[in-house]
Amino acid sequence: MTSSLATSPPLMAAQAEIPLLQGRPSDAELTERLLTPLWTTTARGWWLLFGVTAPGTLWLVGTVTYTVITGIGVWGNNIPVAWAYAIINFVWWIGIGHAGTFISAFLLLLNQRWRASVNRIAEAMTLFALINAALFPLLHLGRPWFFYWLLPYPTRMSVWPQFKSALPWDVAAVATYFTVSLLFWYLGLVPDLATARDRAPTLRRRRVYGVFALGWRGSDRQWHQYRTAYLLLAGLATPLVISVHSVVSLDFSISQLPGWHSTIFPPYFVVGAIYSGFAMVLLLLLPVRRVFGLEDIITRRHLDNMAKLLLATSLMLVYSYTVELFIAWYSGDMYERYTYLVARPFGPYSLIFWAMIAANVLTPQLFWFRRLRGSAPVLFGASLVILAGMWTERFIIIVTSLNRDFLPSSWHFYSPTWVDWSILFGTVSLFGLLFLLFIRFLPFVALHEMKQLRYDLLQGESSRGTPTA
Repeated sequence: MTSSLATSPPLMAAQAEIPLLQGRPSDAELTERLLTPLWTTTARGWWLLFGVTAPGTLWLVGTVTYTVITGIGVWGNNIPVAWAYAIINFVWWIGIGHAGTFISAFLLLLNQRWRASVNRIAEAMTLFALINAALFPLLHLGRPWFFYWLLPYPTRMSVWPQFKSALPWDVAAVATYFTVSLLFWYLGLVPDLATARDRAPTLRRRRVYGVFALGWRGSDRQWHQYRTAYLLLAGLATPLVISVHSVVSLDFSISQLPGWHSTIFPPYFVVGAIYSGFAMVLLLLLPVRRVFGLEDIITRRHLDNMAKLLLATSLMLVYSYTVELFIAWYSGDMYERYTYLVARPFGPYSLIFWAMIAANVLTPQLFWFRRLRGSAPVLFGASLVILAGMWTERFIIIVTSLNRDFLPSSWHFYSPTWVDWSILFGTVSLFGLLFLLFIRFLPFVALHEMKQLRYDLLQGESSRGTPTA
């Protein structure tokens, strides 16, 4: 613990009231608690959710196949709203993936120890969200089997991608982000996979976990190399949190379209991405905490910290909304003024606009109150509302800027089809299915980091002579 705790009685009392780890379980008890779910009988609730997400994933496969065979004309896309649902969902999903890397890598570099209980779930969430995000641009190409045209490879006719366009850079940024996130997640798993290998009750499980543990034995040399590689990957992943969604925002801001042509888009998109990602982490964390009885490991202090981060990023988002309106008004551009001050709040999609404001601006204000920050039902409900609000924000950005541009003669109303809704539902099902498999077969709390946290807390107590968390 920091020395400031010893010299600040009010802060010490507050921290003792909400500990990072309740009780003082031994290393053996932590191992038993966190690995037992891997080989106990699968709960009925898990099978119930599996029974929803697995058919939903099959429905996704069916609707994607139908789209590829028939063409994206089965979607609601039209001219001028050609981007429509696919890019709305792409931006939404890739934004959700940001908080995982932020929590795990950025907070690791800042030595925030409370991340130990939640980082594994956040990292897994990043990977699953990126898998869903990558699906939509591929389908939106119309001929997804030619996706490699976006890659910079030497061809016989020396035809290269247009590097002045943001689209090839999207491919590079997302692929790099997924690769680094996958390596970072897997590297953090290796010591726990070795522990699972040594504790697994059956020979087959020991062999499977042993293969993926890569021969880990926990020697001093291995731990030294592990920590070095982990910090290097964290340092590499942290700027990617900023760069990926900044590159995605350039798809919009480099155009001349009213509502898109804005220099505020990169930071605005990054803040919104982290905001929605925090909401998804809470949405996953709270049921896992309740079902597996981890209230002493994922304590109210973790919930309090997550809620504070949600509140902070929401205030940044409110600032972005305000600056957007100010820029539109101050620019003197009649098209910008119409898009921001008339079309969005009072046009055909005004209900969606005001729902976005209510969800993203008003809902997080609940977290000014400490009691609400520690309430699991409030956090769960608020996270659901925020995720819906962030999806409507992407809808507003894309649809209201495209359906009414410079010429009233080219205006066209947009509405999604059943295929659009089915693919969105299918990706949510795929995300849920991957997460269910993750918590069933892999350690979903970083066991070795929890043991290190326990050791640090005990060392802090012995040095002060007082049992505080």
